[in-house]
Amino acid sequence: MEKGVEDMEYNMLKVTDIEKVIPLYIEYYNEKEGAEWTEETVYKRIHQVVTMEDSYGLILSDDDSIIGFAMGYFQQYDDGKAYDLVEIVISYKYQRKGIGTLFIKELEKRVKELGAFLIQLQAVNDEMHNNFYGNLGFGDCKNLILKSKLI
Repeated sequence: MEKGVEDMEYNMLKVTDIEKVIPLYIEYYNEKEGAEWTEETVYKRIHQVVTMEDSYGLILSDDDSIIGFAMGYFQQYDDGKAYDLVEIVISYKYQRKGIGTLFIKELEKRVKELGAFLIQLQAVNDEMHNNFYGNLGFGDCKNLILKSKLI
C-alpha cells in the first residue's frame, strides 16, 4: 500500500546531498523534457544555489528513497524577504498524484516561518506550468518581466 505524502520525510538540502539528487534531476529533465544534462552540469547548477548566502532547499523522501527536491534562496528587499524558488523536481513516477502540490505548500509554510512574505519563481510559459503553478495561486507578475539577450 502506498503511503501518503504526510508520511514522507522532509530534510534540508545540503551540499552533501547534491550527489543524491543528481540522478533524479537527470532522469526528469533528460528523459521527460529532452535536455542534455550531465552529472557535472547538474552538480554545478545545484551547488551554485545550495552554496548561496541565504539558500534554502528541501528534499522529499519516502523510505530513504528521494522522490523530490526544491531549492532556492531568500532575497532581501526594503520591505522584507522574498524566497526565490529556483527549482522543484518531483520524480516523474510520483507526478500527478498531488505530491508536488503538497511539497510546494510545505515549502511555502517553511519559508514563511523563516520570514518570507513572498515566494517567486521563473517558469516556462506553457500550459503545463501555467496550470500547475496557477492552481497553486501563482500568477504572472505585472511589475517585472524577464529580459534576455543571446550573445
